Amino acid sequence: MSRTTGKRIAILALHLESNRFAPPVGRAEFEEKVLLYGDAILADSACGHPRQGGTITGFIDAMNDTGPWTPVPIIVADGGAAGPITQDFYGELEDDMRRRLQAAMPLDGVYFGQHGAAVSTEDPDPDGAMFAMARDVVGPAIPVISTLDLHANVSETMIQATDLLIAYRTNPHVDQYERGVEAAGAMREMLDGLRPVTAFLRLPLVAPQVCQLTASGPYGAVIEHGQTLIDDEVMNISILGGFTYGDTPHNGMAFLVAARRDIARARSVCRDLAEQIWAQHERFTPNLTPLNSCIAGALDRANNPALPAAIIADVADNPGGGGRGNTVWLLEKLHRAGAKGVVLGVFNDAALAAEAHAKGIGASFEAHFNRAEDDPHSAAFRANATIRHLSDGKMVGRDPGSRAGMAIDLGPTAVLQVGTVTVVVISIRQQCIDPGYFENFGVSVADARTVVVKSRGHFRAGFRPYFSPGQVIECDAPGLTSPNLANFEWTGFARPIYPLDPETTWSPPDW
Repeated sequence: MSRTTGKRIAILALHLESNRFAPPVGRAEFEEKVLLYGDAILADSACGHPRQGGTITGFIDAMNDTGPWTPVPIIVADGGAAGPITQDFYGELEDDMRRRLQAAMPLDGVYFGQHGAAVSTEDPDPDGAMFAMARDVVGPAIPVISTLDLHANVSETMIQATDLLIAYRTNPHVDQYERGVEAAGAMREMLDGLRPVTAFLRLPLVAPQVCQLTASGPYGAVIEHGQTLIDDEVMNISILGGFTYGDTPHNGMAFLVAARRDIARARSVCRDLAEQIWAQHERFTPNLTPLNSCIAGALDRANNPALPAAIIADVADNPGGGGRGNTVWLLEKLHRAGAKGVVLGVFNDAALAAEAHAKGIGASFEAHFNRAEDDPHSAAFRANATIRHLSDGKMVGRDPGSRAGMAIDLGPTAVLQVGTVTVVVISIRQQCIDPGYFENFGVSVADARTVVVKSRGHFRAGFRPYFSPGQVIECDAPGLTSPNLANFEWTGFARPIYPLDPETTWSPPDW
């Protein structure tokens, strides 16, 4: 099918989930992850194992399958989850996108493969600013559509500057490709003249990230119910839990209902769904296992083969939420306890991985974790270690998993035996998504009694073949992504907001 005729659709993205409490990131961090310009976007999407997010690949594939069009690739910048983007680099990105969009005119549509939870060092809403920039370039009549992560923090500017926002429905995010396909279908309708109308509500509720899983619980149930209301009139329902650590004025669970014509219908559905969540808002509190209990459980499993194996999520040090991926609370205590059958990963320490590569497989040495860190959560730790395996860290995400089929680069990687604990050390900060982060480097997940992952929730899909939900333990330890919201000094939220302010009330609007 021709891709050189038909409507001209621009493709661009800033995909960043910003933790305001983490160090700022700039060009170097994006180049380490994904920073693509022009035709490199199309080449990556078509390569079989793309680096960029699945929504963009899904959008391109579906547009190819549904008629002639001309893709106009602009810029895709994906920094994953990190700190705020520096205002200088954000300004550079936006200016470059503006110039390229202007040079590409006339355009018939714009598609963003956005995350939606970015903040910059100066602006709490760079996503809204980027959407507004695109709208300014193409004018009011051209369709502007964006896909969003389920954890986006939706601002009024984001709503006003676009025609349609489509969020993931799953957490872990295993439907990114499908949402890109949905966006392409909506773009086709809009190229034929449709202009949807959207109802938008935001609850004063910052649900801790561990309370936003969709396989069970009130959040998942309302998302599932919402999808039963899709029909010829209601074209999309997106319920976004938001990203707590952005700490912005537009934090709060957001409800978007897009209708093809009937705004009254959209508002009625939106209000009903928001009321269903608010009636259960007190259920959005975390249930974590104390750190010492996690260690005791690991010892019990090591000493009693009859007990089922377990996976411990170090949720407070989740690189997928801006954590550094290198706190040593669990590692140090497990090492000291001598718990057998423990594997831990992936630990972000480029200096340690480089030293291991220099020494070679089989070498024993004193491993100095976090020798170059200054974050107070990333304390140093020293222990004797033996190098079991070395790798360049390049792999492909497994299915099931939120990065299934995608190219993943962990940088130079080393497997260290630190007493009874096997540690996978990487050089490019990532959260541990699936068993391949161990098994690709010779570490057996099936034989482990306790697996520790630096992840909040995305591991659940990938590790599901090994661990049922009842075998998952969420550890209460310090870190930049701690679900204990009282551990942070919040300055950006519109207060009152639950659960920080237990007395918070909410009444639906009288539309």
